[in-house]
Amino acid sequence: MPSLEYSDIIKDLKARTFAPIYFLQGEEPYFIDKVSDFIEEHALGEAEKSFNQTIVYGRDVNHQTLMDIVRRYPMMSEKQVVILKEAQNYDYLDKLDSYFDKPMPSTIFVICYKYKKFRKGTKAQKSVEKNGVFMNSEKLKDIQLPKFVDAKAQAIGLRLDPHAANLLVEYLGNDLSKIENQLDKLAINAQPGRPINSADIEKYIGISKDYNVFELTDALVKKDQGKAQKIATYFGNNPKEHHPIMVIAFLYSFYSKAYAYFHYKNQNDNELMKSLGTYWGAVQNMRTYGKYYTQADAEKSVALMHEYDLKSKGVDFTGNEGDLLRELVFKLMN
Repeated sequence: MPSLEYSDIIKDLKARTFAPIYFLQGEEPYFIDKVSDFIEEHALGEAEKSFNQTIVYGRDVNHQTLMDIVRRYPMMSEKQVVILKEAQNYDYLDKLDSYFDKPMPSTIFVICYKYKKFRKGTKAQKSVEKNGVFMNSEKLKDIQLPKFVDAKAQAIGLRLDPHAANLLVEYLGNDLSKIENQLDKLAINAQPGRPINSADIEKYIGISKDYNVFELTDALVKKDQGKAQKIATYFGNNPKEHHPIMVIAFLYSFYSKAYAYFHYKNQNDNELMKSLGTYWGAVQNMRTYGKYYTQADAEKSVALMHEYDLKSKGVDFTGNEGDLLRELVFKLMN
C-alpha cells in the first residue's frame, strides 16, 4: 500500500488491522513513537507478549540474529511482534530487501528510523509500500501547531482559551512530546467545565503568564519599552529557564517572518498564515508590528539577531545575560 498518514495508521491499528511491516521514518520522532508504542501495547495480549514480543536496537543487533527473530513462528499465538528501534543505527538496512519482498504473515515487524529520511525511491521502500506500511513523519510547521494542541487537548477533555494555547505553542515550540506531557499535567489539575487560561499555565506548568517570550514579543511589537525591559531583566536574572541563546532564537524566528510580512501584508489572514507558515495569533502580531515598524526596521532587527546570537555565545561581549538582553531590547525598539 502507499505511504499512509499517522491518523490512518492508528485508525487501522485500533480496528486490529495489522500489516506485516511498518517502516516508520522521518525527522519527527513523536508520530513514530506513537505508532510503535500502540503496536507494542495493543497488538498482543499480555499472556502472549512474553514469548512473542521482541524489541531490539539498531546498534546492538546483527543481521542474522534479526532475520532469525522475524522469520520464526509465534508460540501459542497467531502473531508475533518484532520492533527494531533506532533503525537509523542499523548497518544492514539494505539487506532487509529480501525480507520486505516476502515478509512472514505471522510477524508484525516495526522499523523505527528516526530523525532523518530513508533514501527515497529505494527497493526497500517500494517493497514495504507493496507489502506493508511506509510512514513519513515530518516536523509540524508553526501553522499546524495550534491545531495539534487543540486536538490533543480535546482528546483528553480540555478546553484552552486562545491566549493559553498561544502561550503553550510559543513556549514549547514544536516539541510534540513535551506539549502532550504538559497537556496531561493540565488535565490532572483542570477544574471541570472551565477553560484553561494563562494563570493555569503559570500555576501548573511553570510558564509565567507575565514573563515569557510571548509577552516579550508583544511588548516589542507595541513598542512598550518599560514592559520589554522588565521582562528582559527577569530573563537575565533567570538564565537557566530563559537563556539568551534560546530567547534570541525565538526572536529571530519572529523577526524573519516580520520581514517577510511586508511582502504579503495585503493578503487576508488565511492567505497570510499560509505565506508565512504561521498561525492566526502570530498573524495578528504581524499586523500590529506593521503599524509601528517598517520593513527596514524588520531588516535591521534580523541583522541584530545575528549579531546578538554571536554575543550570547561569548563573541565580543563580556557582560551578563541581563545586560545582553536589555541592550538588545533597546536596539530593537529604537
